[in-house]
Amino acid sequence: MILTVTLNTALDITYRTAALTPHATNRVAEVSERPGGKGINVARVLAALGHESVVTGFVGGRTGDALRELLAAEGPGGQPAHAAVSDALVTDAPVTDALVTDALVPIAGTTRRTIAVVDETTGDTTQLNEPGPTVTPAEWAAFLTSYEELAARADAVALCGSLPPGIHVGAYAELVRLARAAGRPVLLDTSGEPLRRGIAARPDLVKPNADELAQLTGSREPLRATRDARRRGGRSVVASLGAAGLLAATPDGSWRAAPPTAVRGNPTGAGDSAVAGLLSGLVERLPWPERLARAVALSAATVLAPAAGEFDREAYANLLPRVAVTEQSSQPEQESHAPRQHR
Repeated sequence: MILTVTLNTALDITYRTAALTPHATNRVAEVSERPGGKGINVARVLAALGHESVVTGFVGGRTGDALRELLAAEGPGGQPAHAAVSDALVTDAPVTDALVTDALVPIAGTTRRTIAVVDETTGDTTQLNEPGPTVTPAEWAAFLTSYEELAARADAVALCGSLPPGIHVGAYAELVRLARAAGRPVLLDTSGEPLRRGIAARPDLVKPNADELAQLTGSREPLRATRDARRRGGRSVVASLGAAGLLAATPDGSWRAAPPTAVRGNPTGAGDSAVAGLLSGLVERLPWPERLARAVALSAATVLAPAAGEFDREAYANLLPRVAVTEQSSQPEQESHAPRQHR
């Protein structure tokens, strides 16, 4: 079982329009609602890959009730109950009837909503994120008790997303230490001061994007910055470079993984799918090049999916064998020798 933590859960709402025109009335052609928040998106993709996943964090109010109802209504693989799980999915991960288990902790506040408006003409997405509810000290204490019990039974733990109001800025550092004390590998995917403090607690894997990495290290040179982040406490650091793919610095070496072609669509949840690829590869003990290829293919296939927390299965099967993974030298990127390529 893989445990994902989403302290700031959300109900993800996606509007699709023929063309988004600012300062005008826009007609919505299609609306979809999904249980959301980074860790929930990760869990849904993990389930689609055949891994049992449990989600925890905070949920409350009518929006929280709707989120839990949608989560419960989803069928095997984290897909809507009416959607079949294809046996023809070409992947090196097992496909089973894995489900996402709800272990969310109720609170008095109301779960937030996120709104994604997709312009079908340009393929661009406009994102609107509401603030999260305030979490009380008593609610945090109840969560910690549940988290320790769940982490002790997990094969791996993922800590994902922003902190809601009321939670202290060192919360992720505390959760990293608890997971490590239980002997469980832990991945951290957050930003700002929570990332800075969390990485000092020595998580096994950190997955920032390029901006988060630059804010953490002060460097815009990706390879140098990922290695600097390792020195700050991350055992392995995998940086998301957007359309350029992923860059990893690990105890076993450094690699860059790039998709075979650029894709256009809704990028919401693409980074979360990359996290799911990395986590599934970790528990399956795959070599780093295979983990990275899976993460890049899943991320690109998510951009092509209609809503966050899903990926286009056919696109994933097509992309996976074509992701190029190249080993990086021990020198900074601009001084590197010719890379070795893995397929």
